[in-house]
Amino acid sequence: MKARIFVTLKTSVLDPQGQAIHGALDALGFGGVESVRQGKVIDIELASDDQADRRLKEMCEKLLANTVIEDYRIEIV
Repeated sequence: MKARIFVTLKTSVLDPQGQAIHGALDALGFGGVESVRQGKVIDIELASDDQADRRLKEMCEKLLANTVIEDYRIEIV
């Protein structure tokens, strides 16, 4: 079983990397970009498991996402 986890900063948290990317895009001539928020994608392959959803959520809560400032979304691929 394969899963993809998307981790992003909560909307209330400032994103300095996103701001730096926005500035770089503007400097490279890519005008019209209103805002940029960056995040990370984590691909995980698990042995087939009827508890996979619960285990993936536990992994996110304990390690993969800082739930104080980040949100996460799990997709089974």
